[in-house]
This record gives sequence, C-alpha cells and structure tokens, in this order.
Amino acid sequence: MKKDKYVINWLLVGCFLIFIMVLVGGITRLTHSGLSISNYKLISGTIPPIGEEEWKEAFELYKKYPEYQKLNNHFNLSDFKSIYFWEWLHRVIGRFIGIVFIIPFLFFLLKKSLSKATIKKCILLLIMGAFQGFLGWYMVKSGLINRPDVSHYRLAAHLTTAFLTFAYSLWVALDLKFPSKKQVDIRLRNLLRIILIFLIIQIIWGAFVAGLDAGFIHNHWPLMSEGKLIHETVYIEQTPFLKNFIEGRSGVQFIHRYLAYIVVGLITFLWYTTKNKKLTKLQNRGVQSLLILVSLQFILGVLTLVLAVPIWLGIAHQVVAFFLLAALTFTLHRFSK
Repeated sequence: MKKDKYVINWLLVGCFLIFIMVLVGGITRLTHSGLSISNYKLISGTIPPIGEEEWKEAFELYKKYPEYQKLNNHFNLSDFKSIYFWEWLHRVIGRFIGIVFIIPFLFFLLKKSLSKATIKKCILLLIMGAFQGFLGWYMVKSGLINRPDVSHYRLAAHLTTAFLTFAYSLWVALDLKFPSKKQVDIRLRNLLRIILIFLIIQIIWGAFVAGLDAGFIHNHWPLMSEGKLIHETVYIEQTPFLKNFIEGRSGVQFIHRYLAYIVVGLITFLWYTTKNKKLTKLQNRGVQSLLILVSLQFILGVLTLVLAVPIWLGIAHQVVAFFLLAALTFTLHRFSK
C-alpha cells in the first residue's frame, strides 16, 4: 500500500540517522570529546556558544571538572573548541532524531496510516529512543565526578541501546515491506537467533574495550602480547578473578578477541549449512552478506588492534559492526515464519 511506503521510508530514514549518530558517537569517543560539554540543556543546548565571551564561559565550566584538571590542563580555548564540536554535533543529531520520529509519527496517527500493531511497535521505538537519550547523559555524568572518563558499563549500555534501537526500527520497516512471511527451516532461524545473541554480546564487550581503552595494550595478533596469553599473572589486574573479564583491560580484550572467533565460526557454519539448501533470493543474499561483512569486520578488528587504534580504523570497525547487525536483522527477518 502507498501509505505503508511512506511509513517504511520514515523508518528507514530513522535507521540512517541512528547510523550517523553512532558514527559521530564513535568519533566523539575516539577523539576524547565526550566530556567537553559539562551540562545538559535540552533546548538552549542546541545552539553552540556564539562569540568569544560565551566560548570563554563554556571553557571555564569545563575547567571545573576532572578531565581538564587531571588530563587536559594544557588545553587552550582553541583545543577546547575542537573537542566541543564533536560532542555538540552528537547531541544535536540525537535531538534531530527525536524530531524526525515524533512529528511524522503524530502525522501518521492523525492520517490513520498506522495499524494497531505498528502503533505499538512505534511506541516501543519512542521509549527506546528516549531511554537512549537518558543513557547518554547518565554516561556523561559518570565522568564529571572523580575520574576523567565515563563508566565503561554506562558506555556499553548507551552504545548497545543505539544498536538495538536501530535493529528494531529496521525490523518494523521490514514487517511493513514484507507483510507475508513463508515457512522456513526452524533450525536455521534458531541458528540466526543464536548468532544475534553472540553478536550483541560482542558489541557489549566492544564497548567495554572502548570504555577501558583496552585496545591500546596487547597490540599483537594472534597471541595477545609477545606471544603470551592472558593466563599469565602479569595480565591479571583485578580480584576476584572473574572481574578481570568485565573490568580488567587485559581480560576484556581477551573476551572480545575470542568472541570474534565464535561469531565468525557461527556465521561460517550458517553459510556452509545453507550451501545446498533451496533458499529464496533474499535469504541467499542475506547469508552471503553476513559472510562478507563478518570477514571484513574480523580483518578490521585485527588491524585496529595491531596498529593501536588509529581513529579512522576504530571508526571503520564500529561502522562495519553496524552493517553486520543490519545484515543479520534482515537475514533473520527473511528466515522468520
């Protein structure tokens, strides 16, 4: 139906904007710009400082917090402006996404262009988006108290929620694009669900790596550092032992590395399993795209590590993770009955 076409395009625009927001968020993180704006103003915060006096006021506010006092006390106003830009842009995109979602949603409601099922899904998307905004500020607050860095737990929650909001937006669009689904092999569908679970866990540990700057150590592959593995005492940072794998930089990198092998193995197994099965054109494209993207993502991950996280590679690694989740969402949808 024509009205569904408009709704689908609206949802896909939302997906694209979330992608842009995650991209800018990655740049913000890798340039250490995330704590440059020390307050939250929903409306007035949309406009950056205008004129030298306002910039000086913003810089003086920044000086009151740990990041300046402990790390960046050598900054001048020009340095501050460069990090302020990325955090400001990240927040503005978040506000813009809210407008792009809410106004068309109300319009479609008034025009009765949404089914009851779609309305429920869109309300859930609205809640997820609002929660994502809350998590962003909750994350920033953690870096304004004692230490000049955000909590890696809050960073992981913020990033993972963005990925999930994107995936669900795409799923709702696919529901409208392909209202009729066919009966498929339940084992393949369940395998795709397992891959999705492992991919989400991998995204969470990727955020842990970013939040703890764990990519700047053990910059060797395939072994972790100078041919040594994590079981050596030198790499154990926390007690009890298991906390190493959620709070220790070595342990977090270890989990992220070996989860990558599992994700690659599962997708390769999916591809091999479907080789001799009769698939639809879209199912086959989905499986092929997963194999290509997971291979590219693995290579990017290795390069990002051994080159000690250059900004462009870190961003590329995050972008391909986004594409991989999109491809997995599409493929799972095509294999759902």
